[in-house]
Amino acid sequence: MAFNSKFETPKVTVDIVVFTIVDKKLKTLLVRRKYPPFQDIWALPGGFIRKHEELPHAALRELKEETGVSKAYLEQLYTFGEEKRDPRGRIITIAYFALVPKGHIRLKASHDAKEARLFSLKELPRLAFDHKKIIGYGLTRVRNKIQYTNTAWSLLPEKFTLREIQEVYEKIWGKHADKRNFRKKIISLGLIEAVKGVQRGLKQRPAKLYSFKTKKYVELRRFF
Repeated sequence: MAFNSKFETPKVTVDIVVFTIVDKKLKTLLVRRKYPPFQDIWALPGGFIRKHEELPHAALRELKEETGVSKAYLEQLYTFGEEKRDPRGRIITIAYFALVPKGHIRLKASHDAKEARLFSLKELPRLAFDHKKIIGYGLTRVRNKIQYTNTAWSLLPEKFTLREIQEVYEKIWGKHADKRNFRKKIISLGLIEAVKGVQRGLKQRPAKLYSFKTKKYVELRRFF
């Protein structure tokens, strides 16, 4: 069959929206581009898919290169393919989002980036391409995701307090939750269980520790 010149042969990239909570702020990972287009402008970590490389493998590779994280909650987000989204030509990106606990990220810019840094979602710099739109889409997905699944485990350590899990929900939702109602609800869902030990702080009483019963996907009734 002869090639039909009416059809384009676009290139394909992957971009990853990394979410984590650090210093009580919901943050995302950005890299400062080393080369044009958008040289010196901040962007999502990502890159072109290699020959014979599967999409999830490409996303995991880019994630590891930029964060040092090889295991994280990673999910395909959406396909962005507007004709003029990239000045280099018709380039379609398959976006993913990743949820990573604080302390697990080891920032390391890849060969095509000058530096990598975590930014609060409320204090984002100018972004390359359509990456502001992709981050916004990712945030909406995560806000919905934690209300009907158990994926909040991916932003917490193995053992955590009720205060810490409430903080995760609040930072993603972007609003405060009543302490008593939240704790009653989260325990009633049957997702977590008390474990041995307590967390001690200088200005607070020892707090009971909990862990998730499973990290396998669990679908719930909507949280709130």
